[in-house]
Amino acid sequence: MKKIIVCCLFFVLTAVSPSYAAEGKFVIIGTGGVTGVYYPAGGAICRMVNRQRRENGIRCAVESTEGSVYNVAQLNARDLDIAVVQADIQDHAFRGIEEFKSGAYKNLRSLFSLHTELFTLVARKDSGITTLNDLKGKRVNIGNPGSGQRATMDRVMAALDWQYSDFLKTFEYKSSQQAQALCRDRFDAMVFVAGHPSGSIKEATIDCDSVLIPVVGAAIEGLVSRHTYYRPSTIPGGMYRGNDNDVATFGLAATVVATDQVSDEVAYHVVKAVFENFEAFKLLHPAFHGLDRDAMVKSDLTAPIHPGALKFYREQGLL
Repeated sequence: MKKIIVCCLFFVLTAVSPSYAAEGKFVIIGTGGVTGVYYPAGGAICRMVNRQRRENGIRCAVESTEGSVYNVAQLNARDLDIAVVQADIQDHAFRGIEEFKSGAYKNLRSLFSLHTELFTLVARKDSGITTLNDLKGKRVNIGNPGSGQRATMDRVMAALDWQYSDFLKTFEYKSSQQAQALCRDRFDAMVFVAGHPSGSIKEATIDCDSVLIPVVGAAIEGLVSRHTYYRPSTIPGGMYRGNDNDVATFGLAATVVATDQVSDEVAYHVVKAVFENFEAFKLLHPAFHGLDRDAMVKSDLTAPIHPGALKFYREQGLL
């Protein structure tokens, strides 16, 4: 049975009468931790879909999950209908590599890409960490299994030729827990793949003296150059308390995916709701302000575009 974990805010956005739910279609969007951008992104999509529910017959709800890798597995199990996943995870799942060596998910279908999210390294100011190399010998939160941040951290470690034993201790706190744990001195640094501004990073920099650390060097440049879904990126200075200077790192797109089990009609109406209300959608989170309709359809998508989404894009001249 599908699990539904709906925060009060998005329950207000998604709730409909029991009689309507019995008559219409029910769509669950899997996201990530509630302090990241995936959760409000899923809520924003559902808000657009539910605004048109008299037309499309769809009730949309958002679920907080373990993250990108988990979401792909839940899509395949049909416990989720749609999910937000990192572009690298979408690529690996569809091709059957890295985390998905046991089998490719050829049933994945792309709907559109979203904002750029950045590999973000945050350290306690009193930790003595000022560079990426300073992580050695420190206590580091590497992210929970099933999350995109953990999967990307694994690739960063491989690029650096590091082992997790190079750290004094590793932790697997979820994104929703890590900022509080950092400020309680449970560990010295945490990694997060996130759109900015991020609630988790704001919490870490407001509640204690924490600093963003550049993620740069020859190994990182090599990692980015080897994979088309990665790109050099910058976290703007002044976005977080105590971090006035730009911070160089790398990033990738968040993407919205389904499977071929989702009907063409549902996929059509989901993308229609977002793209027909595009300016309103962009206002629902600061990370969406730079979204471009053409790029959302044409960039960072490895899995084939869902036929229902493709129909809408062709009608609109986007493809």
